Amino acid sequence: MSDKDNKDIENEQVEANQAENVAVEEQEVEELTVEEKLQAEVKQEKEKFLRLFAEFENYKKRTSRERIELFSTASEDVMKTLLPILDDFERALSHIEDDKEAEELRKGVLLIYQKLVNTLEQKGLKVVLVEKGEAFNADNHEAITQIPAPTDDMKGKIIDVVEKGYKLGEKVIRFPKVVIGQ
Repeated sequence: MSDKDNKDIENEQVEANQAENVAVEEQEVEELTVEEKLQAEVKQEKEKFLRLFAEFENYKKRTSRERIELFSTASEDVMKTLLPILDDFERALSHIEDDKEAEELRKGVLLIYQKLVNTLEQKGLKVVLVEKGEAFNADNHEAITQIPAPTDDMKGKIIDVVEKGYKLGEKVIRFPKVVIGQ
């Protein structure tokens, strides 16, 4: 063989080695990109899982809060229907106190009234306290009418309480109805 043929064979071997090296490098690059792709997919799935987990935690908190609120105000409709009965009891008691002959009747009605009030208080019903002379607040009171104030210092203040207000837990179920001075 001639030197030229040997050089050609050597050149072919070098080119073949270079081609193999390039192929190996490309394969490594492909492996890295496949690995990087898998890492990116894992990262994306982790983010998706974390979002889903946070959303589920928020759902649990919201439903437990709603459940607590529902239990505390579940009897609201029943309480609202019983409030006029309480008002009637109070009116009856105020009229019976004037009649001295009906003392036994007054004691019986008072006993039933107190039992009803105690039972409702155990279930969370509270009276909204309103004092005469207190400043009127539209957020806390319902004004029925305005009358001329007996004195100048009573202008814009509560003159009379017509109907008591009630709360069930922390929620006002009936605002006190008041007369204010103008």
